[in-house]
This record gives sequence, C-alpha cells and structure tokens, in this order.
Amino acid sequence: MAVQTRAIKRRIKSVTSTRKITKAMELVAASKMRKAVSAVLGTRPYATLAWDTVRAVSKVTESELHPLLYAHGTSNKILLVLLSSDRGLAGGFNVNMVRKTLERLRTWEGKEVEVICIGRRGAQAMKKAGKNIIASFTDITTAPTYKDTLPIGRLIVDEFVKGSYEQVFVAYTDFVSAIAQMPTIFQLLPLGALEESKELGKVSETTPVEVIKGSREYMFEPSPEDVLNFLLPKLIETMLYQAVLESAASEHSARMMAMRNASDAASDMIHDLTFTYNQARQAGITQEIAEISSGKAALEQT
Repeated sequence: MAVQTRAIKRRIKSVTSTRKITKAMELVAASKMRKAVSAVLGTRPYATLAWDTVRAVSKVTESELHPLLYAHGTSNKILLVLLSSDRGLAGGFNVNMVRKTLERLRTWEGKEVEVICIGRRGAQAMKKAGKNIIASFTDITTAPTYKDTLPIGRLIVDEFVKGSYEQVFVAYTDFVSAIAQMPTIFQLLPLGALEESKELGKVSETTPVEVIKGSREYMFEPSPEDVLNFLLPKLIETMLYQAVLESAASEHSARMMAMRNASDAASDMIHDLTFTYNQARQAGITQEIAEISSGKAALEQT
C-alpha cells in the first residue's frame, strides 16, 4: 500500500509541474494575443477600404490596362500561399488550416499547383502531401511586420505579371474572436475576378462599404496606367500583410485557449489523483489499525 501511495504522490507532483508550465504558456500567449489582436483590428478597416476601392475601380477600368487585373499568359498553374505557425501546442489551428487546404487542392485536379509556405507546420504538411513548394518562410507569424511580408508580396506580383500563374490564392486563418478562428482561402489575383472572392478580415462581417455602391466616375491623374502601376502592387502587399496579421492573432488565440484547456485538465487530474491518494492512505491506516487490534486480541488470549 505504501508503494501505491508513493506512486500516486509522484504522479500528483508531475501533473502539478505540468500545470505550472501550461499556465505560464497561457499567460505568454495571452500577452502576445492582445498585441496581435490590437494590430489586426487597427489595420483591418484600412485593408478593407483599400480592397473595396480597388474592386470599385476594377469595375469601371479596362482590365487590359494592367496585368494584375486579368489572367494572362498560357500557364495553367495556380499559386497558393499557405499561412500556418512555426510552433505547435495551438490546438486545432494548424490541423484545421491544412485540412481545408487539402480539400481545396482536391478541387483543382488537372491544374498544376505550386505553394509558398509561411510557417513550418504548413510546409511540413505540404511536403508530406507531395506538393511542390517553391518557397518557405519562417519566423514571420509570431510578430509579423510589413517589412517581413514585403518580399513575399513582391514575389507574388512579379510572378503573376510574368504570366507564371493563372490564379493566386491565400490560405489563412481569419480571426473572428478569441475563441473562434475560421480557416479561409481567399482569391488574391487576378483582381478583375474579385466579385467571386470573399472578404478578407473577419468573415462574419458583411457590412458593405459605400465606395462600391452605385455608379461613379473616376478621374486618373496623371494616367490610368501610372495610377494602377503604383496602386495595385501596394494593394497586394497590404492584403498579404493583413492575412498574416489575421493568422497571427488566430494562432495566439488558439494557443491561449489550448493551454487554458490543458491547465483545466491538469487541475481535474490533480483533484482525481488527490482523491485516490486519500482513499489509498485511508485504506492503509485502516489496515494498520486492524492489524494492531488483531495483535492486541491475540496477546490477550494468551
């Protein structure tokens, strides 16, 4: 019986140490989440308005004025930008994103798909699935900056302008709230096909922006070509950065909730183990009392 109580006691000590670790990780994730949520909510209105403005302009502009507005070239390839995390312990964050990505890839049968991975977990999943990874970036999603995503955005724009790809999609996790994150695949290019695309940034919000209502006239200075050459690449870079911010906020939120659930599970386990330990200890005491009583009775009989 003593051996059993010692084993239970060691188990309680081990689970208690684990709970301290998960609680510390929860607090760290919560701190990072607050910063990430502040960043994503601060840039979301700007990104949404910029996106809607370009949608409105694209409706009244000849698509031939800029190669980002239409699919051109003879390529039958699709470029997918997959956003995931560099580390695990984030609940179903990476699993849900990879599962949705693989489901979408199955709908593109007959097309050649190339992948740009941002985050180690997504790169590992795509490599395991046998997909063609043309570029992989790490150490970006934890604390993303616009400067970090700028080379990726320029790579996407340059390759699409050259006619290397027919379409470009971004797979990211949209931040809805601290307890809800939604894996989303967003069509980024060509910009002329935006009517079939979803909004980027909190998919539950569908409030229309006034800029896309009604018919309007636009005046370009100095010329439509110059304006589009400056505006459209900047838009792509901005939308990619927004997607990275959404994914980062979702990652930290998912990790915070996962660590909180782990801490709660550890507390429940400690409670059950303590109850079992008390039962075993009480059984040992009862057995000792019974042995003493039996010994005393035997002595009295002699």
